[in-house]
Amino acid sequence: MSGGVEIGVRVVSIEQATPTVKRFSLAARDRSPLPVFSAGSHVVVAMDADDRRIKNPYSLIDRSADGSTYRIGVLRTPQSRGGSVFMHDRVEVGSELTITMPVNLFPLNRTGRKHLLIAGGIGVTPIYAMAEELARQSFAYEIHYAMRDAAHGAFADELVARHGDKVRLYRDDCQEVIAVDRILPHQPLGTHLYVCGPEGMIDAILKGGRAAGWPEENLHAERFLAPPGGSPFALTLAKAGITTEVRSDQSLLEAIEAAGVDAPFLCRGGACGQCETTVVSCDGELVHNDHFLSDEEKASGTKIMTCVSRLKGRELVLDL
Repeated sequence: MSGGVEIGVRVVSIEQATPTVKRFSLAARDRSPLPVFSAGSHVVVAMDADDRRIKNPYSLIDRSADGSTYRIGVLRTPQSRGGSVFMHDRVEVGSELTITMPVNLFPLNRTGRKHLLIAGGIGVTPIYAMAEELARQSFAYEIHYAMRDAAHGAFADELVARHGDKVRLYRDDCQEVIAVDRILPHQPLGTHLYVCGPEGMIDAILKGGRAAGWPEENLHAERFLAPPGGSPFALTLAKAGITTEVRSDQSLLEAIEAAGVDAPFLCRGGACGQCETTVVSCDGELVHNDHFLSDEEKASGTKIMTCVSRLKGRELVLDL
């Protein structure tokens, strides 16, 4: 859990940033200032749908100067299990939601001599916050932002307006790609790289950094995943003595929470390891979708990350 503290918020404005991205401004329902956060932080937004509670993590773009609002950007995903569609279709100005306290799993390294910020698509949201913080503190930085086309470049105009020639935009429809082999080898010693975007892009950027001799500790990535759906299966929580069902549109963690068990989580995106759970038994194949467990741990069949992974089979028994 994110410290077990939740904040009731109300949507105070919504902006259609691109055909598929909306930006929501959230204010505390009791009008109190929202907590200060560091760039790279996210909150988990809880949405009460008709028959279930959906919880999705979203990076924080910024906090207003008076602390009264946060802004988040939400991409409507075609493979949505309900969260992004709920935010796009059912949330309107005045809607009430619940968010967790901010958590930062993608922080800036403040000892860095320079910072390379690389974003693809909706991965621009944490990068936006990082650029603002680096500018405020007069650090050296560059922004490289890849998008499908101009219409789908969420917040691109704002980035250019706020950061000028520190921003380089790349458009797929113009056959423009981030030239990793040219950008990475010519940075000063002590530069840190941060990348957020599609999986393939993250892997290519990090591979380029390693090929250019960058130390691993200077390479940073955020890989939040949306839990994929799948066939339903039976779930037994051995310690709690509860048996329930994980629906096709439900994550394992959501089913555990719906059963009334307060299971641990932090990122809800397969990255942090907080929800690692011991598998007691299963009669099918564990489908590991996380980036936390090693290949050996996944192959052992003894652990599972409940936020994004699930079972392809009939019954899973967990040590919860």
